[in-house]
Amino acid sequence: MTTDQDLAELGQQFRVDAVRATSHAASGHATSSMSAADLMAVLLARHLRYDFDWPDHPGNDHLILSKGHASPLLYAAYKAAGAITDEELMTFRASGSRLEGHPTPRLPWVDVATGSLGQGLPVGVGIALAGRRLDPMPYRVWVLCGDSELAEGSNWEAFEHAGFEQLSNLTLVVDVNRLGQRGPTRHQWDLDAYARRADAFGWHTVEVDGHDPAAIDAAYIEAAGVTDRPTVVLAHTQKGRGVSAVQDREGMHGKPVPDTDEAIAELGGVRDLRIEVERPAATTAPRQAHGVHADLPRWSKGEKVATRNAYGEALAAVGADRGDVVALDGEVSDSTRSEFFAKQHPDRFFECYIAEQELVATAVGMQVRGWTPFASTFAAFLTRAHDFIRMAAVSRASLSLAGSHAGVAIGEDGPSQMGLEDLAMFRSVHGSTVLYPCDGNQTAKLVAAMADGGGIRYLRTSRGGSPVIYGPDEEFPVGGSKLLRSSDEDRLTVVAAGVTVHEALTAADRLAADGIRVRVLDLYSVKPVDAHALLEAAEATGCLLTVEDHRPEGGIGDAVLDAFTDGRPVPRLIRLAVETMPGSASPEEQLRDAGIDAAAIVAAVRRQLDEPTVA
Repeated sequence: MTTDQDLAELGQQFRVDAVRATSHAASGHATSSMSAADLMAVLLARHLRYDFDWPDHPGNDHLILSKGHASPLLYAAYKAAGAITDEELMTFRASGSRLEGHPTPRLPWVDVATGSLGQGLPVGVGIALAGRRLDPMPYRVWVLCGDSELAEGSNWEAFEHAGFEQLSNLTLVVDVNRLGQRGPTRHQWDLDAYARRADAFGWHTVEVDGHDPAAIDAAYIEAAGVTDRPTVVLAHTQKGRGVSAVQDREGMHGKPVPDTDEAIAELGGVRDLRIEVERPAATTAPRQAHGVHADLPRWSKGEKVATRNAYGEALAAVGADRGDVVALDGEVSDSTRSEFFAKQHPDRFFECYIAEQELVATAVGMQVRGWTPFASTFAAFLTRAHDFIRMAAVSRASLSLAGSHAGVAIGEDGPSQMGLEDLAMFRSVHGSTVLYPCDGNQTAKLVAAMADGGGIRYLRTSRGGSPVIYGPDEEFPVGGSKLLRSSDEDRLTVVAAGVTVHEALTAADRLAADGIRVRVLDLYSVKPVDAHALLEAAEATGCLLTVEDHRPEGGIGDAVLDAFTDGRPVPRLIRLAVETMPGSASPEEQLRDAGIDAAAIVAAVRRQLDEPTVA
C-alpha cells in the first residue's frame, strides 16, 4: 500500500469490519475501534515489522492494544494481514471463538491480555527493556492506548520508568478521542496537557491529526528517528469516526451502531483489502536455558537463617546456572535479599523502584521475550499490583514473585509493613502456585523449583532467622508437605507453614512432655495443597488445627478445608490466625498477642481435648 488514499481506504475497512463484527455479536465496542482505525492502518501497512506465520520470531515488533475493548479493530487488522478469515471475524465474542471481547494470548499474535486499562504501556516497557538490555534486538514496541486510561497511575509509573531508561525502541500511540465510557475525559482534546506531562517524564512528544494518514505516517517516522528517549504520538481523533449517528456522541460507548446497513453504506461499503506486512530482518534467537542444576546454598541442621536470606542466596545460585533468569525488585533488595543476585549478575538485575505495578508489569513483559523473571518486594506491597498479577494469569504468563516480611513476625515495624493477606490473594489467582518455606534448605529447593514452574508462582519469606530443621539433600516437591512429628498415639494434627512450623514443633514438644501426642504437618505448599497427607492426618487423628501468620480468610486454614470438598466426612477443624490489628512489638510479642505462638497452640490443643465428645 503506497498512497495515502490507500491507507484511508484501509482505515475505512477497519471501521466497517468493526461495525460488522459488533453488530453480528450484538455487543462490543464499535466506536472505540473506529476512532483508532487510521492509526492502526498506517502502522500495519507501513511501520510494523511482523511475521504472522512465525509469531515467535525473535525480531518481530510487538504490538500491544492497551485499550483492549477496541478488540474489533485489532481483529480487523489481523484479517487484513491474512492472519484470520472474514468467517472467523464474524465469530467475535461467540462461545469458543479465539476472538474474545478483549484480546488474550489465545491468539498467537497477542503477547498479553488487555482490557484492564492502564496495563499495556507498563508491560510494553518490560518488553522494550528486554530488547535494550537483555537481548539487543532491532524490534520496536508499539502500544496503542486510549485517553481515558491515562488517568491510571500505572501509566505514569511506566512513563517515568521508560523515560529514565531512555527506551527509544518504545512508541506509545494515544487515541485522544475525548469521550470515555460515561462522558468526556478529564482533558478532552487538550493534547498539550498530555504532552506537558509526557515531556516532564523525558519523552519525545508528537501531536497529530489522528485521521490524516500522511500526518500519522510522518509521526511514526519521527518516532523511529528518536534515539535517546521513548516517543508518544498524541492523536486527535473522533469516537465513532465516519458514522454520523455515533460520531463524537456521548452514550454510544460499548455498543454496536444503531443501524448496521446505514453505517456501512456511510463508510463506503464492505471492502476486502489485503496487505503484506513487512517481515522483520533475520536475527538469532537468544539461547534460553532450561532445568536447574545449580549448586544451591546449603545449611546444617540447627543453623539459624532467615528464609529471605535463603531466597536471595538461592536465586543468585540459580542465576549462575541459568542465563535466562532475571531478577527485579521494588527498591527493597537489601530487605528482600535479591541484592545477592544483583551483586553476582548486575546485567540481569532490574531496579523498578517503588512502583509495584510497573515491577510486575516489567516481569510480565520480560517473560514475553522468553526470560524467566523473579520479582520481589514486601509481601504487603504486592497487594498494590494485584490487578497486574490477575491479568498476568489471563495472559498465560510465567513468572515468579517473592514477598518478604510476611506476617506479624516482622515485629516492631507495625501493620503497614505486614503481609497478612498475601496468601489469600495469590491462592485466588488462576493456576497459581503458593509456597511458604520454614527454613533455609527448604527455601533454596523451592526457589529452584520455581525457575522451572509455570503460571504465577509465589514464594512467601520471613524477616527473622529461624533454625534449619531439614537437611540440604531433602526434597520438597511442589504440592507436597512434610510430616515432622507423628506417632500411633496422636490425638490431633497441627498444620503449619513458615514461622508457625517452629511454634508448632515447640508446642508438640511441650505437650509430649505432659503425655499428649500431636502430629505436626509442615504444609509448605499452600497451593497446590497436599490433600492426600491432610486426609491421612484427619483419618488418623480426627481433628486438624491450623496455625498461620496470616488473616483467617483465604490462608492456610482455607487451603486445608479445600482438601475436604470431595464429599468425604470433614474432620473437626480449629483455626488459629491473626484476627487482631497488630501494633509495634517484638516478633515474640507479636506472635503471642496474635494467638499463634507455641503457648497458644498448646492452649488450643488442651481446650479441644478437654471438650467432651458428642455422641
